[in-house]
Amino acid sequence: MSERREGHVLLGINVLTLGYLPAAWQSNLLHTHAPTDPDYWRRIGALAERGTLDAIFLADGPILGNPSYDANNTRLDPTIIWSHVARATSQVGLIATASTTFNDPFELAERLLSFDVSTGGRAAWNLVTSRDTGSANNFGLDEVLGRGDRYERGSEFADLVIALWESARTGDDVVHHGRHFDLEGRLHVPPSEQGRPVIFQAGGSPQGRALAGRVGEGVFAAELTKEGALQHYREVKQNAVDFGRSPDAVKILPGLLLTLGSTEEEARRRVDEIHDLGPSAYSVLWLSQAIGHDVSTLELDEPFPAELLEAPLDVSTFRGSIGFRQSIFERIRQSKPTVREYLRETRYTGSGHGGFAGTPEQLADKIEDWFYSGAIDGFNLQPDRLIDQLEVIADELVPILRARGLYRHEYETDTLRGHLQASSPTPGFGRTPGLATAPEFA
Repeated sequence: MSERREGHVLLGINVLTLGYLPAAWQSNLLHTHAPTDPDYWRRIGALAERGTLDAIFLADGPILGNPSYDANNTRLDPTIIWSHVARATSQVGLIATASTTFNDPFELAERLLSFDVSTGGRAAWNLVTSRDTGSANNFGLDEVLGRGDRYERGSEFADLVIALWESARTGDDVVHHGRHFDLEGRLHVPPSEQGRPVIFQAGGSPQGRALAGRVGEGVFAAELTKEGALQHYREVKQNAVDFGRSPDAVKILPGLLLTLGSTEEEARRRVDEIHDLGPSAYSVLWLSQAIGHDVSTLELDEPFPAELLEAPLDVSTFRGSIGFRQSIFERIRQSKPTVREYLRETRYTGSGHGGFAGTPEQLADKIEDWFYSGAIDGFNLQPDRLIDQLEVIADELVPILRARGLYRHEYETDTLRGHLQASSPTPGFGRTPGLATAPEFA
């Protein structure tokens, strides 16, 4: 473990409706209509705030999920869902995903800032560019834009949204004539308690990491190994410095698929039980989608073919997450499992995101190691089944982290931007460019 650093770890919860496993719904703790029940969502928010978590995060996509491998197949607009949660909470941050490919920048800027004002400055926008053909079809398009065009549009979209949020503060009109958007006007929504919503970014491609370094204030990363996380952390922080920002201005929070039990054996048994309630082909379908290759065509008891692992990626045809694919292949190259071994082990160690199955004490060890090694600023935790695992996080994991000096005992701020600033030894937002003190970012 590296030398201790100042500040405290950040903790978020990725609310994949009922949990990240497709069979999470098969529990007597839930009722049939839980995904659309305001009481369910208010309970999730109250549990997160009981644990003084920094934020809860809700993914979105303008298409029904595939229940064969997608636990989040019921999708409601995040800003509507979080309005129920906001009523039951007062301090936890609320991160809503919205695509720059299928939204209008003026409407989205107005909606998100209105949401930020109504929640007392707790809102964040998770900026995504969308990559699936199904979503494009819902908007009358045969195919989604190519990756380069999507990120070019997304970058211009983000700049315009930020300018519109600034117009709410200054009262000045925005005059913008770009390749993708033409706009003259301003928002008539007032600035929020935190000024404007925080911006998160979830892309793992080079374009996504550059965008995160330029405008992101939080990054929802995909990391399977500490070595990969260290490299990504340094890259995005350096990107921020290259754009005249402090490395503290952008926080890195990898996703972590999570199962907690009183013993490691109990946790693994729980993983197996929930997995086995779901489709038998779950892991094969998900991995095939994640790496862009039909895994069912591979020999189960042979290692992954070198030609698959080393083949150059055709970004013009690949529709998956580049970040997921990179982290998966990196792990396979390190451990050299057979296909069967990898599919089995991903139950416990993660797929595109890292995974963990063990006790709260063991998870605290991992968080402490990665945090003090400089691989993360925190984790965005993704429980297998949210309704009971969130209680364990709030009531067992958090107290352990507090006892180790890794986590605060109560909220120190009332806004999400304040939570992010308070985790740093020196607040990053608003700091004069060029005052980065970490040697690797000098």
